Amino acid sequence: MAATEQAPEVVDPKTKRAQESAMLTEMLRPVRGRLWLGRILGAAAGVASLAPYIALVHLGDVLVRAAADGTTPDAGEVTGAIGFVLAGAGVQMFLTFVALLITHFADVELTRTLRARIIDRIAGVRLSWFSSTSSGRIRKAVQDDTKTLHQLVAHAPVESAMAIITPLALLVYAFIIDWRLGLLTFASVPIYLIVQAWTMRGMGEKTAEMDTRLSEVSATAVEFADGIAVIKAFGRTGRAHSRYTEAASAFSTFYTGWVGPMLRASAIGEALVSVPVLIVLNVSIGSLLVSATEVTPADLIVTTLIALVLPNTIQVIGRTMWSYQIAGSSAKRLGDLLATATMDTDPGAMPGATGTGTETAAISFDDVSYSYTGTTRALDRVSLEVPTGSVTALIGPSGSGKSTLAVLAARFMDPDSGRVLLGGRDLRTFGTVELYERIAFVLQNPQLLRMSLRENIRLARPDAGDEAIWAAAEKAFIAEEIRALPEGLDTVWGEGVRLSGGQEQRIAIARAILADAPILVLDEATAATDPDSEDEIQRALSELVQGRTVLVIAHRAESVIGSDRVVLMRSGRVETVLDHPDEAQLRTLMDDQGTTSTNREPRLGEVTAAGTKGDTNDD
Repeated sequence: MAATEQAPEVVDPKTKRAQESAMLTEMLRPVRGRLWLGRILGAAAGVASLAPYIALVHLGDVLVRAAADGTTPDAGEVTGAIGFVLAGAGVQMFLTFVALLITHFADVELTRTLRARIIDRIAGVRLSWFSSTSSGRIRKAVQDDTKTLHQLVAHAPVESAMAIITPLALLVYAFIIDWRLGLLTFASVPIYLIVQAWTMRGMGEKTAEMDTRLSEVSATAVEFADGIAVIKAFGRTGRAHSRYTEAASAFSTFYTGWVGPMLRASAIGEALVSVPVLIVLNVSIGSLLVSATEVTPADLIVTTLIALVLPNTIQVIGRTMWSYQIAGSSAKRLGDLLATATMDTDPGAMPGATGTGTETAAISFDDVSYSYTGTTRALDRVSLEVPTGSVTALIGPSGSGKSTLAVLAARFMDPDSGRVLLGGRDLRTFGTVELYERIAFVLQNPQLLRMSLRENIRLARPDAGDEAIWAAAEKAFIAEEIRALPEGLDTVWGEGVRLSGGQEQRIAIARAILADAPILVLDEATAATDPDSEDEIQRALSELVQGRTVLVIAHRAESVIGSDRVVLMRSGRVETVLDHPDEAQLRTLMDDQGTTSTNREPRLGEVTAAGTKGDTNDD
């Protein structure tokens, strides 16, 4: 297909930031208790960090007193001071270890839960959603955003608690030593904080805008990479990558304009709390107090060391705040993804819909209309009956609406108006599992997965045994080729073993045979294969359609000879319906159908491909 990617909703940065904060709070709710426990233990570890400073003051007093008396320092007091330092360090390390252990387990649990929810959600959305959503945005949410929460959950609670409690405890202790030394320890910090506050103004809104621009860069990069083969083949590299370069240039301009002034101001602030400045400030003024015997040298040394610690803790708090900013954007994307409507949670807004089963496999299109762009209709008030057990072929020129009709029959999308009925029941009242137990499809692209051929064939029936799998493979005329492979059914597709397009298509047919759904949608399964494979695929399809209601999209007369009903579509409408046409009637109809149209619609197979396809392809 080629549905054009939906433009992201433009949201005011302040509003977006508020939404991100609310979403982050909600997302962290399951592990909130463990995060608070990590903070408490981190705070206790911060208090324990006082031990070396207390011991240093005491040890200094012991040494100075011994020197003044001309005696040897008391061994017991020295040993006690060293033991106190080791005990304090041991307690701090133990508390920090336990706190980080708790928060890391919380992170593992949250990541597991989020990814499981994401997989469940994506598995239930309508398949057209993948084409209208950039694969770059999906990848960023599934892979990057869950990783972004790691720093916030596993590290930030403990580190931020220690970063707050440690300097406060040290500052209190500095004032206990001497109030004048206490003032010296953070004399330059207020100026530093003012500079930092100035540079951080509007940080939330700017971060939200940065995240939006980065998402656009990521999405356009993935889009360019996905289509690189076609782009290079037609020599359109310069034009094709313009969207990426424009997005990257816009991000660069924004980021430079934001960060440039902030870095210059931040450099001034960093200079105010640099080690040389702090040492000169504390030692020059503190030495006057030592000379006046107001404080001891040990007191001055300890408070100077405390002064050196304070700026680093402020930087830790700054990094934690940044983590919250980034994590908020990630939480918002994850929340939006998890809120995506699924076939089960949003069954087409059918009030009063019942979940009763169907007794027939008849498909009915009742006054159905659909538009991809909101202007030109791909289907215009189409009504059509596909009787139970019949083979109905849809033919018509490019853009006539035949693929769109099949797409709606498989509920890859829902009609803008009208209804698609299965056994008299609206498709929008079916859940995901219930619907796809009844409908199977074979596409031009067989869509094999990187797993064993066994798992590929029994994708719709995971509990199927080898006997049933081999029976399906026999009916699809692929069993002989599978047995010839060194690992047989255990052969992993895409890992060292190359299969032809015809073989892959027959594996897909075997999968549909094993699914045993009463309704089958075919999108010209032989169109992309070589003539040698076409005969085998046709034989396999003949086995597949037996006893089923079949809706087939046809591009050649040979593909639909023997169909119970042939429907000619043109400009989104049903123009002609022939029941049991002979070959002459069919060829005349195919010759008269024409090949041009202004409408645009997807091939059925393109609707299932995850990721934006770029420009819409004609059918």
